[in-house]
Amino acid sequence: MGWFFLIFAGMFEVVGVVGMNQINKAKNIRSFAIFIVGIVLSFGFLSQAMKTLPMGTSYAVWTGIGTVGGAVVGMLFYGESKNWKRIVFIAMVLSAAVGLKLIA
Repeated sequence: MGWFFLIFAGMFEVVGVVGMNQINKAKNIRSFAIFIVGIVLSFGFLSQAMKTLPMGTSYAVWTGIGTVGGAVVGMLFYGESKNWKRIVFIAMVLSAAVGLKLIA
């Protein structure tokens, strides 16, 4: 169950980052709500995950999901670079997170 909590934590981390990006574009209640809900749920699910998973693994996977998710959302919705080198490094982060899952 801890891994499900960790995946949800990472997904809501991405929601929080999207909210932060929206705040930078337009400071309105909707942007702040997306940011706050994303971060609160992210930390809540991370906390639940850390009850059964090691702290180091949980944190590494959580940040990996947030990093990869934020980069992919940026490429798909915000016109960020889709350079092949960037995609290779994103794949490396993702493979490291999967590797931690396999050994934990």
